Amino acid sequence: MTTTHAQNQSSPPGSPPGGQPAGTGEQQPTRPPLWDRRFTFYFVARSVSLVGDAMMPVAAALAVGALYGVSGVGFVLGTWTGTCVVLVLFGGVFADRWGARRMMVGADLVRVLTQGVLAASFFAGPPPFWLLVTMAALAGAATAMFQPGVNGMVPLVAREPQRANATLKVADALAQLLGPALAGLLIALTGAGTVYAIDAGTFVLSALCLALIRLPAGVRADAGSASPAGRSLRRDLRQGWHEFRSRTWMWAVILIWVAYGVLLFGPLVPLSSALIGSRPGPNAYGLAVSFLGVGTVLGGLLALRVRPPRPLAAGAMAMGLFTVLPLCVALGAQLPVLLAGHVLGGGALAFWSVMWATSVQTHTPPAVLNRVTAYELAGSVSGIALGQILAGPATALASPARLLLVSAGTCLVGCVALLSIPAIRTLRRAAPADVGGPQAPDGPREG
Repeated sequence: MTTTHAQNQSSPPGSPPGGQPAGTGEQQPTRPPLWDRRFTFYFVARSVSLVGDAMMPVAAALAVGALYGVSGVGFVLGTWTGTCVVLVLFGGVFADRWGARRMMVGADLVRVLTQGVLAASFFAGPPPFWLLVTMAALAGAATAMFQPGVNGMVPLVAREPQRANATLKVADALAQLLGPALAGLLIALTGAGTVYAIDAGTFVLSALCLALIRLPAGVRADAGSASPAGRSLRRDLRQGWHEFRSRTWMWAVILIWVAYGVLLFGPLVPLSSALIGSRPGPNAYGLAVSFLGVGTVLGGLLALRVRPPRPLAAGAMAMGLFTVLPLCVALGAQLPVLLAGHVLGGGALAFWSVMWATSVQTHTPPAVLNRVTAYELAGSVSGIALGQILAGPATALASPARLLLVSAGTCLVGCVALLSIPAIRTLRRAAPADVGGPQAPDGPREG
């Protein structure tokens, strides 16, 4: 596969500018700095919005559920997810046409509006159901415009995508630990309006940080954000599909992930919460979710240190450990074993996620990266959504424990499938690309 990131000719990737270490006769290779201006702004933007995102499911479950019941919560969340899945392919096209950063800033501003309206409506009194659904649809559409650029921006702001992806994965895990607890506390103390207002504030800060990122002069064309004149939407979608389909390792992984979504990831939360939540004593499910987050942090930290030559093969072997999580739940393991299983599962999934994201970013031409990411998202998210929908009806055919045994078997079979496909097993790690050198943060800004 080709890698076509912009190169700084005066400083090769992985080498610091200007100099030889003291006491040596030749320049020693060192890792390029991660925390430069570009990545710092991007990290802050992603971190604050991830905390806001993590608060929303709890806010919807508690605030919307108190007004309109479980069916109301499901309809609002389903509207958000469905709108995102339907429109995400167009988000990939627009990000490649006009630049990922521009689309992400615009999406953040739309979500400032939606969350601000909901905050005001909760402060004023119980919001009407039509308003909740309308804002959910608008927020889902904005997310569809935002998400494809998340992957495409990483190679533009970090010269070592794997380190950047691992750092962002740790931030994601910490957000998943802090966000739900913060949302529950704020709703209990101040009401839902405060949670939605804080969420709107996170999108303001995210948009500001993204707007302050300075990209090198050549990135505009390399990112595919050249003028879309003369290009049709159908042609752009077809080109993205061709790039996605031409990479056997990519579409094969997504096919397996669709099966994972339907049989593993989709039903895992509703079935696990039903089984673990029914245990007497302290909140075992809350503990399990927290330990899953701890495992995710550990997996992200491991991915910061380990650089396997075949990242997808290493990630597939790590995913084998995820089998322990549904297996522990299905077999009714004692709490210490259950928590250990969640730590292993969180670490395995985080390590795979970093290996996968880095492979996509470094083996896809930047001009089509956002569209390729959109196809990847559409496939994986649709599988999870279908699995969530089918989880309830499936319990009429088999017990949650038996269904989770099927989930564990699916995980193991999927790992074997990943390792048995040569295109996945033999994909090698691409060398990181330098998108502008140490002076790039002070260069011209995109657009």
